[in-house]
Amino acid sequence: MAIPDQGDGERRAAAQALVRERIELIRRRMRRAAILDQVTCRLAVRMNVRPEEAAAHLARLSHESGMDLLEVARSVDEQAGEPTEAPRVAPPEWAAPVMEAMSLCAMYLIPVTDETGRLVDFLVVATTKGGEDVTGRPLEVFRGRRLLEFAPGVMRAGLLEECIRVFETRESFQRGPFEYVEARDDRLWPRSISVRASRVEDGILLTWQELDEEERLVTGWERAQRIAGLGWAEWNLASGRIIWTLPMYEMFGRDAAEGPLPFEQLPETVVAEDLGAMEEVVRTLLEHRESVEHEFRVQQRHGIRHVRLAAEPVLDGSGFPFAVRAMAQDVTADRRRERALAEARDQTHRARHRAEEEHRVALALQDTIMPTHHGVFDLPGLHMGVRYSPSGELERLGGDWFKARPLPDGRVLVAIGDAMGHGLGAVSLMAQMRSGLAGLAYTGAPADRLARWLNELAFHANQNITVTGTAVIGHFTPATRTLEWVSAGHLPPVLVRDGKAVFLETSNGTMLGAFENMDYTLTTTQLARGDLLLLYTDGVVEQRGRSLDIGLNAMLDAAGRCAEGDPEKNLACVLRELGGEHATDDVCLLALRVL
Repeated sequence: MAIPDQGDGERRAAAQALVRERIELIRRRMRRAAILDQVTCRLAVRMNVRPEEAAAHLARLSHESGMDLLEVARSVDEQAGEPTEAPRVAPPEWAAPVMEAMSLCAMYLIPVTDETGRLVDFLVVATTKGGEDVTGRPLEVFRGRRLLEFAPGVMRAGLLEECIRVFETRESFQRGPFEYVEARDDRLWPRSISVRASRVEDGILLTWQELDEEERLVTGWERAQRIAGLGWAEWNLASGRIIWTLPMYEMFGRDAAEGPLPFEQLPETVVAEDLGAMEEVVRTLLEHRESVEHEFRVQQRHGIRHVRLAAEPVLDGSGFPFAVRAMAQDVTADRRRERALAEARDQTHRARHRAEEEHRVALALQDTIMPTHHGVFDLPGLHMGVRYSPSGELERLGGDWFKARPLPDGRVLVAIGDAMGHGLGAVSLMAQMRSGLAGLAYTGAPADRLARWLNELAFHANQNITVTGTAVIGHFTPATRTLEWVSAGHLPPVLVRDGKAVFLETSNGTMLGAFENMDYTLTTTQLARGDLLLLYTDGVVEQRGRSLDIGLNAMLDAAGRCAEGDPEKNLACVLRELGGEHATDDVCLLALRVL
């Protein structure tokens, strides 16, 4: 077990200090925003103008005096005193029974206009009994008061503008659930609510429902975590409230009785090498206010776990992040599989550098099993051309192979494959896959089952080293001109019809021999008379200094230009277009013309 370095503790402390600093900065900004919202709305009520006009007035005073905007707002508020009491307006007769029957929080608002008749605010004339606003105050205390006076949050959330629009256009408005933040006593009260507003006679009926966010979100994510092994968390930076689903405790090795981990303590959980990444995640969320996704190694009581974290800041109406929501997934098992595959690649790479004598043996073996092959052959319903050339360089000797033959049930077996790597191991696996497929095909099994059997054969045949391969395996039925096929990590076949070349699409399965038990998806492709189907190995499209994507696009272009003539001409044209006639890797290319 590694002994913690003294510098690790200092880095963790610095990372925690960064988190605390960002959270405190956000809280100060939120408090400042709360005060400005309240003062702006009170000033708008006294001036009988809309809030944006009151805000512009404060901004002008701040600019002219050189004072901070908050200081100006407080000074103006103190000088103005309490707002003038609004005149009492009796609610309509229907309001009382309607409010009595409402199960949601509701209020009836009538318009308040300025001296020009422009609508600037609303007066509360009726409310439901027993209801509360988002800060917990009973709704009855707001009767006879201006909306902006007791609910400045409607300005920040844009609800005042929506209510004005509803009154003037008579078109109802509905929003939610969404994050609504109310300002009261120089602080913010964040809540998740749904709102609806409708024009009723000479006023607005406004209803809202505060959602139990913990129950709603936790229930949904508990279902998701059972399906995908996901955890969900929310840290409310304003109130300090934290929500964790059960998988979060498991990922971070924390007892549920201890409660969720505070956001500022997250740096304590990651290994020292990942502290820099954690600091950048915090900056992205809280400073840049952007979503972020990153993977961390978490040191917990059961060892190191790899946790992928996707997080987003939750912003209020002015863009301040008042909460962080995150989805986490334990990807430790994936990383173990990747290490196994990396080890397999390393072993294959070492095989490429075996002694020259081994390569000569492999060359002789390959020539015996798959001699250089050119020509055109007639199969039931198909006219097939073949170009197979092993590499001219000993160190690049590979395991390309193909198989095409009629079966007793009337179908035609068509397959092409490539054993990963070069040298004796690749040629040996090529021989096993090719000969194994030849025998398995006579069982009459569909291509997906053949691929599964071939995968098991490749897996168990290489216990000392991991050697993998790719393949396309298919059955062509002449009577219906259908091709039923699978892909085990191989390059996609190309279909040329009426001069247009496209890749055949399927679910690209895992390469052969990587894992013991794998299933493959069978795809049925309807072919037509005159279609040209091209199957190929990577030596046809790969060139030194050129990416595989470029090579595949070049393959499509060449196939479309070389679609005329018999298969032999098609092959010669495609290889000439791609420069495959001088390839240094193995080249295997089949052209199948549908009759």
